[in-house]
Amino acid sequence: MVDKISTVFVVDDVDMNVMILEEILKDDYHVVTAFNGKEALEKLNNSTELPKLILLDVMMPQMNGKELFEFLKTDESFRRIPVIFITAENDSETELLAAGAVDFINKPFLPEIVKLRVKNQIELKNYSDSLEEMVAEKTAEATKTLESALQGLANVIEHRDLESGEHVKRTQLFVKALVDHLIETGSVYAEELLKLQPDIIMKSMALHDVGKIAIPDRILLKPGKLTPEEYEIMKTHTTRGKEIIGELGDVNSSLYLKHCEDICYGHHERWDGKGYPRQLKENEIPLTARLAALADVYDALVCARVYKAAMPYEEAMGIIIDGRGTQFDPIITDAVVEIQDQFKEIAQKYQ
Repeated sequence: MVDKISTVFVVDDVDMNVMILEEILKDDYHVVTAFNGKEALEKLNNSTELPKLILLDVMMPQMNGKELFEFLKTDESFRRIPVIFITAENDSETELLAAGAVDFINKPFLPEIVKLRVKNQIELKNYSDSLEEMVAEKTAEATKTLESALQGLANVIEHRDLESGEHVKRTQLFVKALVDHLIETGSVYAEELLKLQPDIIMKSMALHDVGKIAIPDRILLKPGKLTPEEYEIMKTHTTRGKEIIGELGDVNSSLYLKHCEDICYGHHERWDGKGYPRQLKENEIPLTARLAALADVYDALVCARVYKAAMPYEEAMGIIIDGRGTQFDPIITDAVVEIQDQFKEIAQKYQ
């Protein structure tokens, strides 16, 4: 049975062609029309629901069918809408199909051919959409399971490190506050942060110290200052963290795991290139790791640890500011200064 609520978008500059196609399709579909590529693009941009299928004439004024088609294929919002070209005798059907059109309809129109080709393509589109929804649901379930497992792993590490478990929550909230502020204020990082998906950045922060699971207790729990040899071993928690994340899945196919890897591997790098483990500098350091570095250091300063007492907030901010442009990204440092009251509230709430 044909889906009567599906929308078919007819784009043709000839009034008679549009009228004929509307008459053929109106009983089975909601038909939307445009008379050139420019008008079609405007309607697509302003529509609340995208069409299931586009019937597109090749030769039109202002923006012809090929030009519109090429644009649609480069736009993430429209690239998956199937296009059937309306062709004349002199149009190259092979060329149109090779470019990505799903089918073509010849002029003059034969009603049964038009109906069948439209019906077939909409059924294929519905089937494809259903499969994508199923995959998305399964992916969401898998991601939720992975997040729960990784959060649990992070909590195990914090308890082993004699932390209350609140260190993970505090650093996640510090990073969230930073990201929100950098986006809301229109910073140079705003667009990149939106692409990196702020909610995933925050969740990934939970694994910044996952590599500590490989550090011996005699070093991890030592109440005094580490020896140079012990410090070198402690530093390996960054590389071990990267290895652990890599064992959890393909970091190149999961943005979540990619952020986890970048953060755990890079949050001890320094803006001036004097950090570890790779001595990266400035923008060589992943943005997520630069955010994590400031959140982690601030938390280490203002919260008590097994080897030190908590530092007053004002004194901690002085150290953060002193590290601007040497240890820390200047733009992110400035953001911390601007929302320092918010950082203080988070630190006080989650002791």
